[in-house]
Amino acid sequence: MRQIECARTRDRHDATVGDRNAAGPELRSVRLRSVRLRFRLAVTGIGEPHGASTPGGGRQLRLCLLGPVQAWLGETELDLGPPQQRAMLAALALRARRIVSVDELIDALWEEPPARAVTVVRTYVSRLRRVLETDRAHPTVLVSSGSGYVLRLAAESVDVEVFETWVAAAGRARTLGDTPGAVELLKEACELWNGEPLAGLPGPFAQAHRARLVERRLAAVQTWLATELEAGRHAGVIGELTVWVNQHPLLEPMRELLMLALWRSGRQAEALGVFADGRRALMEQLGVDPGPRLRELHQGILSGDPKLAAPAVLPVPACGARVGPPGSSWFPPAQLPADIADYTGRDVLGRAMCADLTADGPAMPVVGVSGMGGVGKSTLAVHVAHAVCDRYPDGQLYINLRGASAFPADPGEVLAAFLGALGVADAAIPQGTAERAALFRSRVAGLRVLILLDDARDGSQIGPLLPGSRSCAVLVTSRAYLAGTPMTRQVGLEPLTLEESVRLFAAIAGESRVAAEPDAAHRLAEACGFLPLAVRTAASRLAARPAWHLSHMVARLASERRRLAELETGELAVAASFRLSYDQLDREAARAFRLLALPDGPGISSAAAAVLLALPEQVAERLAESLTDLGLLSCPYPGRYQYHDLLRLFARQLVQEEDGAVAERAAVERLLRHYLATVAGLYRVVRPGYPFPDLVASEVAERRFDGPVDGLRWARQEIPAVLAVAEQVSRDPDGPLAVAADLTLVLIQLIDLGMAVQELCDLAGRIAEATRAAGLPRSEARARYTLLWAQRELQRNRQAHAEATRVIALARQTGQAALLPPALIALALSSIGHCAAEEVAAWCDEAVSRTVELGNRSSHAFVEGMAALADVAIGRPESARRRAERSLATFEELGDFVGQVHMLYARATALHGLGLFEAACEDYQECLGALRTLGSWDRMPGVLVGLAESCRAAGRPTEALEAAEQALAIAQEVGLEHRRANALTALGHALCDLGQDDRGRACLAEAQAEFERLATLGG
Repeated sequence: MRQIECARTRDRHDATVGDRNAAGPELRSVRLRSVRLRFRLAVTGIGEPHGASTPGGGRQLRLCLLGPVQAWLGETELDLGPPQQRAMLAALALRARRIVSVDELIDALWEEPPARAVTVVRTYVSRLRRVLETDRAHPTVLVSSGSGYVLRLAAESVDVEVFETWVAAAGRARTLGDTPGAVELLKEACELWNGEPLAGLPGPFAQAHRARLVERRLAAVQTWLATELEAGRHAGVIGELTVWVNQHPLLEPMRELLMLALWRSGRQAEALGVFADGRRALMEQLGVDPGPRLRELHQGILSGDPKLAAPAVLPVPACGARVGPPGSSWFPPAQLPADIADYTGRDVLGRAMCADLTADGPAMPVVGVSGMGGVGKSTLAVHVAHAVCDRYPDGQLYINLRGASAFPADPGEVLAAFLGALGVADAAIPQGTAERAALFRSRVAGLRVLILLDDARDGSQIGPLLPGSRSCAVLVTSRAYLAGTPMTRQVGLEPLTLEESVRLFAAIAGESRVAAEPDAAHRLAEACGFLPLAVRTAASRLAARPAWHLSHMVARLASERRRLAELETGELAVAASFRLSYDQLDREAARAFRLLALPDGPGISSAAAAVLLALPEQVAERLAESLTDLGLLSCPYPGRYQYHDLLRLFARQLVQEEDGAVAERAAVERLLRHYLATVAGLYRVVRPGYPFPDLVASEVAERRFDGPVDGLRWARQEIPAVLAVAEQVSRDPDGPLAVAADLTLVLIQLIDLGMAVQELCDLAGRIAEATRAAGLPRSEARARYTLLWAQRELQRNRQAHAEATRVIALARQTGQAALLPPALIALALSSIGHCAAEEVAAWCDEAVSRTVELGNRSSHAFVEGMAALADVAIGRPESARRRAERSLATFEELGDFVGQVHMLYARATALHGLGLFEAACEDYQECLGALRTLGSWDRMPGVLVGLAESCRAAGRPTEALEAAEQALAIAQEVGLEHRRANALTALGHALCDLGQDDRGRACLAEAQAEFERLATLGG
């Protein structure tokens, strides 16, 4: 396929790929990636690597022993000669920078040395110098020394030494608690390997070191995968562990890791199957039972031992020891507010802030915490200040700067209060702010004083309050991001996690109440948006009402209209906190704050914000940025903005009060039409030539994308927001339902891309029913057409069959000829297994002939390609191959990248049906590469299952196993139940092929149960 450039699937374990002696370029790419780790190596204590010997104009000489022995000069592989000559070089390399005597070299190369062994060694040295040296008369790499030779290569030039260095660095990182860093180092170390070490080399030295290196590799891999589990990445390592356990069935520690990873991923039956397979292998090959650790793990899985769960985050340690007040005539101020007894969460962040505030650096530490009202800035700051206060025995100063109020504190007045607390008499305090600031800096110079500036308005307010001495430290909180103020760290504080929110709730309302209703506690935390102020308010209300159940409070918070009113008790009020920030806004920013909250969804782009506000994009982005600076919006990445859930509710209430329903509906409709025009433009570049964009009329000019890559980049960012707004309109009987139906028609490309299929299915179903109720048959046909293909993609065949019948009738009724052929082919595909093969073939033929009448090449290629899949299912693989190849050729001519991917898959299934398994594997591999280019993860499980089946049929069970494991991992990640069941089936068969019968049967049983469950849902 000329227009598709894709990377072939790279095998992850040398035992699964046959001969990898030609993998030099791949190994070279691993070498080049090592540059990324230099900084990490320096941090963990190894330091910056010294340059290796660089003959040839400075190009680095590198020697590879973790596989076939190879040498590289820059990007050029060197010819190292015959195996025995390579063996001598390996013996020198494994003792690099040390003298190796001629006698030691002879012992390394021969068990029974020949008579002229010394001469042979010298000959090998001479030949190697021709390759390694730029000046043989003055060698610098392979140097004579006494009665032997020295290979002068720096440690980073020999892959064995790099491997050992990274493994050691990972050990130090692990000891220091840097689990992610250890994982990265160990993974990089393991990727240096290129097969069997010292492969093909003769001699006792190579044989002994080969066994040693293999053991080192196994130990490193085991440590790497164990560290991945420590980091909570259990699901991501199952495939890797499966391959290693398959290759080393008697290696119990690796089997333990696989059992633990499966159990933590919710795959208990498979974990028990792994134990049973291991017990059988040990008994058959060694006549012994599993060891005590494996048996203990087995019992723990059977009993659901909570100790097997992923490790929790460590608590924040104490940040210093109390030293007492200095002996002086004034008592050091201790103004910090009391720490909160029920403080919860922020452990990692709190630890980092403690480290910043107590570090001995060249400048005074200044740590800022910004964020929306109620997110817990002051609580965190006070908690951290108490944790480090013992390191500041000369005093702790505190002031609430009232930055969010209409009357923020005056810096001059604050300085007067600080000076008084530091023992300066009132009469000695100057009048001017600048003079007070100078005296303040003089007074604290050399003292260890901690200053907490709470609720700052901006940088100009806090500037005069900063000491000049690096012995002091400052902690600042503010709703606004304090741009322009030099800081050691400035934290944008986010809401709590679910677990932290529930813990806070339990600390206030009572552990027993949360334990009695854990699900209700979770729903309460979610209703509060995990905002600490909201959680504290709800919990405080419950604490004052012991007769209330948590579920009662959940019901009170369920209504979005009442939620903010419910989150108020005593001095705690979420809406009042938000109002402080809103009242600071000018008229233009206030309008933006209200209207930008209207659309549902995960956030809004600057382009969509401009449409909502009916302003140029540059102006809209400026307004959104100003709201972000004030903590009323968040900006996860440039050009995109998000509301906290409760802030969105607050803003929407303001819309009702200040703008009205007409303005609200008009703004949402503007946005919907903008999305319709944009998605139509996306369709033109993703599926060039297809007729659907011409069927939808838009009052807005279509967006022009630079190509599929540009379009897909937009889709990945914006499609969730598009779907959310369309669903929002579908709930409004007076909304623009016809526009929403048109949008679903061009959103059907999401199925081609494998994106958000379930969400699109739900949306199309709602719009279909809404348009039916509104008496809009033309729009109903379009929504049902998308619904039909979404159901087909989800393998809900009975529902898809019924929907296809409706679409065909509606398309004929409303004269929408473009919908008929693909609806007919969908009817054929959903009838397989329920109708006669002849009937299925007749629908396919009618669909293809109708596309000929329409005269649209893209539509014809799509329908004929789908007919190819039907041909495979009804036993006509040769017809399927011809149809797939014709469609593939058409899509190549049209430049339809997505269409080519689909036809590759269709042709692969046809080739498998014809018994051409190797050819099918090649098509599946090419299809996978193209899907990776597209980033279309949803479609990968189906292709990987096909690859697994073809690998099994071709007699390659290990590769089938790896493909099936990848299919299962991706299906579970993206939440595709039917593809998960297919992957479990393929995995079960592959495991049984390899003799792992117990785990294989567990997979097959789980798959069968899943298929039966899906069948009850209309599959």
